[in-house]
Amino acid sequence: MTPKRVLILGAQGQLGIELQRTFLSAGEVTALGRDKCDLSRPKTIREAMAEVRPEIVLNAAAYTAVDRAEAEQELAMKVNGEAAGVLAEEARKLNALLVHYSTDYVFDGSKTEPWIEDDAPNPINIYGASKLAGERNIAEAAGRYLIFRTSWVYSPHGQNFLRTMLRLGEERDKLRVVNDQIGAPTTAAELAMGTRVVIDRLDADDSLQSADWSGIYHMTCAGETSWCGFAKEIFHRSVPPEHKPWPEVVGIPDAEYPTPAKRPKNSVLSNSKLRARFGVELPRWEDALAETLG
Repeated sequence: MTPKRVLILGAQGQLGIELQRTFLSAGEVTALGRDKCDLSRPKTIREAMAEVRPEIVLNAAAYTAVDRAEAEQELAMKVNGEAAGVLAEEARKLNALLVHYSTDYVFDGSKTEPWIEDDAPNPINIYGASKLAGERNIAEAAGRYLIFRTSWVYSPHGQNFLRTMLRLGEERDKLRVVNDQIGAPTTAAELAMGTRVVIDRLDADDSLQSADWSGIYHMTCAGETSWCGFAKEIFHRSVPPEHKPWPEVVGIPDAEYPTPAKRPKNSVLSNSKLRARFGVELPRWEDALAETLG
């Protein structure tokens, strides 16, 4: 990849941290957190874009509190929906490539097969609706963009399912975990690496001179499991604490674990478009988990 000016937003988040590591050699990299670029304040977006004048923008910033979004709809829409449009407009003015991350939650989960990019979105919670608004605002800006929908993202840092399970596993002897919601756990590290490979391949074949590749692509680790299966695999591959064994993990239906925001039953995304267009395929979720746990 020829050196580029790269702007990473959401620098302190789990994906932002991995993007900084992965794009360290990409050129002149600027990583900004909410203190420097607050997506709820469009003025800070425009100021950051004008100052950095990036050639590539990696937007890992988002409102991600799925349950709290039900009570903070306006803020979720502003950060995930409106800000994405502002960012896309500013990127278009600079002819910069915008990479944005979306979610499996744009779908309602009613399909039994993996979701493809052309399936009709129908979010069943505010978070999913806000991310869908962001996708549409980016597309309407008509610049050069890649939207990567992903699912169940986790890493060794930040707030996520992996860290929650390891913490609760030290405190409890039994955990009740939902077993009727299916998805593909995806590490932030693999998501960042997949992003880098896609951009490198676009750069290598001069495709960045056109925008025929712009659009939505699904990018998750391969395979699928339930939250319960994910929890069991975490404990299976982790060294237990000295004072006790890992807890028993018991599967329960989501009806027994009510949350403010409804979750899709089937969140599995098909990665066939990503593989066909860019030759990119992330590893199986179990292997990525093993790599994360070291």
